[in-house]
Amino acid sequence: MELTVLGQSQTTAPAAGGCASSGCGSNDDQLNHLPEHIRAKVHNHPCYSEEAHHHYARMHVAVAPACNIQCHYCNRKYDCSNESRPGVVSELLTPDQAVKKVMTVAANIPQMTVLGIAGPGDPLANPERTFDTFRQLTEKAPDIKLCVSTNGLALPELVDELCQHNIDHVTMTINCVDPDIGAQIYPWIFWKNRRVYGRKGAEILIKQQQKGLQMLVDRGILVKVNSVMIPGVNDKHLEEVSKAVKAKGAFLHNVMPLIAEAEHGTFYGVMGQRGPTHDELQELQDACSGDMNMMRHCRQCRADAVGMLGEDRGDEFTMDKIEAVDVDYAAAMVKRAEVHAAIEATLAAKQQKKNETFISLSSLSIPKKESRPVLMAIATSGGGIINQHFGHAREFLIYEANAHDVRFISHRKTDLYCSGDDTCGDGESVLQKTINALKGCEVVLCSKIGYEPWGMLEEAGIIPNGEHAMEAIEDAVAAVYKEMGEKGLLDKKPETKQRATA
Repeated sequence: MELTVLGQSQTTAPAAGGCASSGCGSNDDQLNHLPEHIRAKVHNHPCYSEEAHHHYARMHVAVAPACNIQCHYCNRKYDCSNESRPGVVSELLTPDQAVKKVMTVAANIPQMTVLGIAGPGDPLANPERTFDTFRQLTEKAPDIKLCVSTNGLALPELVDELCQHNIDHVTMTINCVDPDIGAQIYPWIFWKNRRVYGRKGAEILIKQQQKGLQMLVDRGILVKVNSVMIPGVNDKHLEEVSKAVKAKGAFLHNVMPLIAEAEHGTFYGVMGQRGPTHDELQELQDACSGDMNMMRHCRQCRADAVGMLGEDRGDEFTMDKIEAVDVDYAAAMVKRAEVHAAIEATLAAKQQKKNETFISLSSLSIPKKESRPVLMAIATSGGGIINQHFGHAREFLIYEANAHDVRFISHRKTDLYCSGDDTCGDGESVLQKTINALKGCEVVLCSKIGYEPWGMLEEAGIIPNGEHAMEAIEDAVAAVYKEMGEKGLLDKKPETKQRATA
């Protein structure tokens, strides 16, 4: 059985506002071409649908401390609240505690649709704790989608048990299909009660991953493959990985940047292995997307993340705060259904408006010499609209406009520049870091912006724009691109003027 790959059918230039095969759909409904039963699994899953991540939330519960492999990019940290990356948690939970937390969060964040177990170790290396959690949630919270993330080593032996629960989605980390490359990433695996080192260990891991992937697809489970891009190690190899997992029927491929700051204590971090640049990551994602639709909105979440992608509300739901809370989940399910219906109505209205008003860039007849792509940074707090003050943004969504369409590219994290309501105070050093993070972008779209950042953005060659507040992102990006063409700003790419970081 081979599942339809998201975006696979679009091999020609997309229709107005359509999803190009080179990226994640942003303009037309990227799910329209999929069978109904697959759309039902995907449409409100924030990790599997770029559109959904603007409106729906997810959470992870940390019930799986042990891991059966060692990765050079991983250092699991417990009782840690000041880092945001995979393998980091503030609280380890028992299955009973996890279920209590999920039901409390679902009652208080009704737009939460997905519960994932993603660590801090490997969930399938902790099968008793993982499946106990799933069994309880299948019974007590049947309206929540259940997901699991795994390295795949133990997957083939546990596929049938996975299928006994309300699990339609599995994420598997596959960083290579060549054991020689794998030996550079994984120093050892724990296999049949012993450690297996180097190339031999990598060979076993790869074989298990490919076997498990095929078994999941054969059972109709949607599989997202995560791959960590490690410059000089597997960056040139990941195109082959993308081809291999597509051939097995994987649904999405998520190429993520290596996180390797020395302070995280990973082997790569200590040894000075660099992560990819924004340009390198985008170039690889574009290269892989010819064979597999790419997920570009991943935030590389903590193993106990709560809330919308890009935010973490975990501090609101620590066990000491929720242990005494009584949840009427039957009433919560009714409320959740109402909230979800309102979201779907909003999305339907948005789509209708888009069909009526969206600017088809392909219809503008922009001369070829003026058809170069332009990157724009968006400040948004969610909902798929431009609704955030520049100084309040902790991340910017990056969109690309070209003569054919608008597409989502990536997100870029920043430090918080301004904590005030209306104006920004002193924060030039942080502001400069933000501007440096927006390198390559020519426009910033936000709801408001102060005089100081406006001037510094202009000095850096980035046009600040607050004229499209509360408009849909794709509509605004298309309108600004049209304006740039009319003003002759697409004739040639301006020189980069970003100042060096102090």
